[in-house]
This record gives sequence, structure tokens and C-alpha cells, in this order.
Amino acid sequence: MTGRRLWLGLVLLGTLAPARAAPLPLEDPAGLALLTTSTARADYGSLAQVFETQANLAYCGVASSVMVLNSLRLAAPPVPGYGRYRFWTQANLFEPAASRAVIAPERVAREGMTLRQLEALLASHGLKVQRLHGDRLSLVAFRTVLQRSLADPTDRLLVNYQRSAVGQEEGGHIAPLAAYDAGSDQALILDVARYRYPAVWVKVTDLWRSLNTIDRSSGRSRGLVIARPRN
Repeated sequence: MTGRRLWLGLVLLGTLAPARAAPLPLEDPAGLALLTTSTARADYGSLAQVFETQANLAYCGVASSVMVLNSLRLAAPPVPGYGRYRFWTQANLFEPAASRAVIAPERVAREGMTLRQLEALLASHGLKVQRLHGDRLSLVAFRTVLQRSLADPTDRLLVNYQRSAVGQEEGGHIAPLAAYDAGSDQALILDVARYRYPAVWVKVTDLWRSLNTIDRSSGRSRGLVIARPRN
């Protein structure tokens, strides 16, 4: 291929590539307005009240899991220094033997977690968990999941996505979704890496594409989990 033909090919590819919208910070006036008008925001208050910043660079799945357990008010062990008060932390999440059997915290600190490990970790705490990989989820089905789950206060929705596909830097990440606005077709991510990114609204088409990327640790596409108490 000549240099001119290659250049024309790259131009054509750029023209055909889907447009990607920049994430909208929740703290922006427009972001706050979306939360006010959101059609599905049942999880926002409970998750915001128990927000966690991940304890290290690989603990996004751990921090997200702690938010799920605390927001659903699952029975927790005592925490040193807090007297009679009990709640889940990124340290005691792995206290149950069933949880350590899924994956050791030392390994998570080195490698992070796959979608299957996230599902198993939440299930080890007695939750009923549904795992959906991005390559098995159509865009229409994804919107349906968002609308139903985020309007239901009894479950929680975590996404395993590729940051670069939603206009951010670096690779895979896990975080809770807190709201969906049908009018703008955007979902609110409560990013547990708060030292890097704020909570942001992202276009559902971009988020869906990000779930369809491959996690090299598992060799499978990323995706989401829906967790709810068994009773």
C-alpha cells in the first residue's frame, strides 16, 4: 500500500469510528441536574452513604464489594477501634474462610480480580449474584438491565469495564453504578478510585463497548454482576 492510500485508509477509519462522549462529572451542574431527573436512581443514596476509596491500586473490586455489602446491610464482623459497631471494610472482607477460598487478598493486591472472581467473592458472603459478560449482552438488553436494576433498591450493579473505552486513561476497572438517565442515555459510575476520577456520567453506548473488551487475565470479555440478598 502506498503512503497516500494508507493515509486515506486511516482517514476513512477515523470517519467511521463511533464517536465517544467525554464523561460528565457528577459535581458539574449538568451532572447534578441529571441525577435530579434520572429515571432510575434507587441505589444512589445507599451507595453514596457507604462510599469507599480503594485501599490500593488493585482493590477496585474489593472496595466495590464492601460498598455492596454495607449498602445492603449484610451482617458484618466487629471492627477494631469501633466498639460495638459492625460494618464491612476492605480488611475484614476476606475474614470468612469461604471468601479467602475464592482469592487471597495478597493476590488481589497484585493482580486485581476477574469478573468470575468478583461474582464468587460476593456469593461467598451469601449474596445471590448474576454474572453477565459483555459479549453476551446486546445494547438493548444492557439498557434493560440498567433500567430495572437501578430502579430496584434491593439489588446492586457492579461493572467491570475498560477505562479507555469511556474516555479515561489506563485499563480495566470495577465500580458500582448508581443511576441511569434514560433521556440522555447515560449511567452514573461511582468511581472507587476517587484519587484519580470523580463520579461520572458516561454514555451507555460507550459503557457497553467497554464491557465488550477482553480482560487478559481471564481471556474473556468484561461485563457486570448484579447482587442481591438471598432472602
